[in-house]
Amino acid sequence: MSALEGLPAAGESVLGTLAGPAGDLECFVAVPRGEIRGLSVACHPHPLYGGAMSNKVVYALAAAALAQGLVAVRFNFRGVGQSQGAYDSARGEADDCLAVVDWLRAQRPGLPLLLAGFSFGAYVSLKAAATARPAALVSIAPPFGRYFDDAERPPHPGCPWLAVHSRDDDTVAYEETAAILRDYDPPPTLVTVDGAGHFFHGRLQDIKDAVAPFLQGLF
Repeated sequence: MSALEGLPAAGESVLGTLAGPAGDLECFVAVPRGEIRGLSVACHPHPLYGGAMSNKVVYALAAAALAQGLVAVRFNFRGVGQSQGAYDSARGEADDCLAVVDWLRAQRPGLPLLLAGFSFGAYVSLKAAATARPAALVSIAPPFGRYFDDAERPPHPGCPWLAVHSRDDDTVAYEETAAILRDYDPPPTLVTVDGAGHFFHGRLQDIKDAVAPFLQGLF
């Protein structure tokens, strides 16, 4: 797999690698057909439980960003797919996210950034936001506390923030997450759905319906 040398042409996509803090990171980069209005990076679920950039929720997040005119980047955390390195309990993965953000911003300086993530990736992107300072953050079923070795709560991202969570999530407890989100000042906009479980099987439209209007007001 070759190293990424820049963004593909309008309407095109490319799979490649870029240099990360623990070795090469495998990335998929898609460019909108029209005007580029911003940049986006989407983070995938837990690497130790099959999470990868091919996850359908991550794909839906990238597709929503692309439809809004944002360059959409999905990538594999260290130790996943063709990405080098080993799992690091969300610490090194946050550094991976920041490496992707730095590369993307170097391609199109000055454009606003969307950070997004699902489950483990939602926590990682929130953690990375303290350094990346995105224009917006989208968190799908974000876990906190007991789900990580480092239970310290990441700071507020300092930007408009959307969270989407299903009330019947059997992996990341909805009530626990909702209570933590309410403690942030200001709290994120929380969109609650019913019957989608953790993985939103057959319910990706719920995510798109929540994310699209949120992005339209910002990019």
